[in-house]
Formats: sequence, C-alpha cells, structure tokens
Amino acid sequence: MNILLLGSGGREHAIAWKLKQSTRCSKIFISPGNAGTAQVGVNKSFLITDFEAIKNCCIDENIDMLIVGPEEPLVKGIVDYLKKDKKLENLLIIGPSKEASQLEGSKAYAKEFMKRHKIPTAGYKEFDAKNFEEGLEYLHNQQLPIVLKADGLAAGKGVIICQNHIEAISEFELMIQRSKFGEAGKRVVVEEFLDGIELSVFVLTDGRNYILLPNAKDYKRIGEKDSGSNTGGMGAISPVPFADDAFMKKVISKIIEPTVKGLDKDNLEYTGFIFFGLIKVGDEPFVIEYNCRLGDPETEVILPRLKNDLVELLHAAATKDLKNITIEEDSRFASTVVAVSGGYPDEYEKGIAIHGLHNKITEPDLYIFHCGTIESNGSIVTNGGRVICATALADKLVDAVQKSKQEIKRIEFDKKYYRRDIGYEFV
Repeated sequence: MNILLLGSGGREHAIAWKLKQSTRCSKIFISPGNAGTAQVGVNKSFLITDFEAIKNCCIDENIDMLIVGPEEPLVKGIVDYLKKDKKLENLLIIGPSKEASQLEGSKAYAKEFMKRHKIPTAGYKEFDAKNFEEGLEYLHNQQLPIVLKADGLAAGKGVIICQNHIEAISEFELMIQRSKFGEAGKRVVVEEFLDGIELSVFVLTDGRNYILLPNAKDYKRIGEKDSGSNTGGMGAISPVPFADDAFMKKVISKIIEPTVKGLDKDNLEYTGFIFFGLIKVGDEPFVIEYNCRLGDPETEVILPRLKNDLVELLHAAATKDLKNITIEEDSRFASTVVAVSGGYPDEYEKGIAIHGLHNKITEPDLYIFHCGTIESNGSIVTNGGRVICATALADKLVDAVQKSKQEIKRIEFDKKYYRRDIGYEFV
C-alpha cells in the first residue's frame, strides 16, 4: 500500500516508524514531516490544510490510504472534501467526518454529546457575547477552582483553571470580549473542577466496532512536579499503573462503549482514533475531553508497546472489519522524555544545530522520535518548541524513565530543556 500521512510532529514520526515495519507498506509519504520522518519515508512540502494539494498528491502518487495526524484538517473537513471526489472513491481514509470531528473542535458540542449519551463528565454551562452578563453571575456563584474552556481549537492553550472569582471573571472577559483565543474563545464552556489524576485512553473505531489500544499518561506542565505553564506535552508513560483491570472495565462500560454507540446512534461517520482525556476521581472515570486523533507525546509510548501490524489495524478499521482483530501489547513499561527549545512554551528560537543524533544507539528498546526538526544545509536543526524525544522500554517504569533521560541528555542543542521527573508519582 502507498500511504500518505499528514503532520510534522513526534506523533507522525512514531506513526511513520510503525507503518514502515509492515510488510503491507510499499511507500510512505509525510507532509510536511520533519527530519525524522524523512528517514523512514518521503516528505512532501504542502500544508496539512491545503486540501487541493492533498487531493493531488493522493492522485499523483497512487495513494491507497490517507492517515490524518493532527486535528486541524479534520475539524476543517478534509475527510468530507476527499470523499466527494470520484477519483478517490477507493481511497481509505483514517479520520472522522467534519461533523464527528466537532467532538474535538467544539467543547460545547462534545459536552452535549456526553450529556445526550449519559457519559460521565464535569457539570458545565456555556456562554458567549449574547449571554455574557448571565455568565458573570454564574461565575460569582461557582465553587473554586473554576475551569474555563475556549470552545474551539486553541493549540492546547484554551483551558484555564481559575483559583479565585476575580481571575475567573477577568479571563472570561478576555476570552469573550477581547478575543484572547480568537474565534476559538468567542464561546466559553464553564466547567466544575474535578480533583483527581489524569490519563489518556485510546481506541481505533470503524464507527460501530472498536479496539482498545495501550493507555498512557502525559505530562503537560513545563515545570517539574507539574508546575508552570501548559505545553503540548513534556513526556509520557505507558501503561498507567493505577489503570488496573477493575478501573478499565469501568472506562469501557461507562465511557468507551456509550461513546461508540453514540456515534452510531447519531449517524456520525467515524473511522479512526478516539482519544479519551480522562480523570480518575476516587475510583470513577470522567471524561475531560475528546480528541479525534492520537495524542502527542502519548503516541511515542503506545506504538512501541503495540505488537500488531499498524497497517493491518488501519485497513481493518477502514474496511469495517475491526471485530476480527485482537490487540497484542508488550507487557513492559514505556517512557518518553521530550527535549524542548529554551523559552518554550513562550518565545523560542529556531534553526539551532542539534548534536548527537547520528551517534548509534547501543541500548536495546530505545527509540528517538523527532518532534520539531528540519534538515538545513546538511545538518539537523530545531524547528519548533518541542524538538526531540527519547522513548525507552523496560520491565520496570523507573528503568524505562532512566533510559529515556540518559538518551535525551546525550542529544545536545543550545538552551535545551527537559523534565527530569516524568512518571514521578509512580517511581
């Protein structure tokens, strides 16, 4: 099969790496890709939102399967766009329709879906400019802390946990009246705060059937012990130690199965991954958010633990044959540690030379995935906030984390920063 993968991050490098292992994979094209994906496939230069260029690539390169890595093209309707073209009627697409992608694209849409299908989540109300004054009164009466969420996509920065009412009202005004998050924040979901520990659960679905993939926990805050600003993710572990069989049975019965049945009941066309952002409160799981794709950096720990042929799994989903698939997982722990540019998640420089990438890895079960890199004049340089990550597998979580840190320490670039406490609650 000829495969086109959209995206440019660590998630896409890990997916391309896994696809390459399949005997069913002939050629892999990645757009726009990074210096890591160029080592396993052919990078293309068009943007992930250039639908016409994507269509032309599918035709010109005889693409059999398209995999959409990030959320933006899904929310903007890439699946619907391609399915209208008769030249692509045999193209297998991994990604939900535009309407189904609103589960990620709109917090209010997702909340209404969960309410309709009785899926446990935090209590909420939504507000915009029309009922702004009502929103102010609502905030005054809420218990602290208060969670404000921009309704639309805000590059992972649209969630604010307010510790007092003055802060909540100020942020509420900034979002709705002063466009703090642009159009994404013109509608705000005000949510009750849930106190617990978070985890990420993933399934691959054909819209009716699903298979459960390895679970993970990522670490969003820039600082150790989960302090400081939110980021795209500073590291991850898999599996999550507290997600035992009893807890996962609750996740399946109360969240996953009602979600997949809800998609079918609502006639939402969905072929692809569902990312359940969950929180464990006491012994009960609640949904914080849905994503319509794999997570990053979670992908960098779940795919190395997945023993199945990824192309076979995706083909089964696209051809509605998932019911015949059994998932096999590596029983060991996986850890990934992300090295980021100095100043991230705020201002940072690009084009800084990276050293140590060409040194041969001697440790077994150790993998390097590129997040924000590009080749320039024969050298690999930084091209994003999150630059590179090191993933390791081991029988014990503490050993996996240690191997990840040792490898990320070896790779050097100016002003490099990484968290040294990934998995700290469990080691």
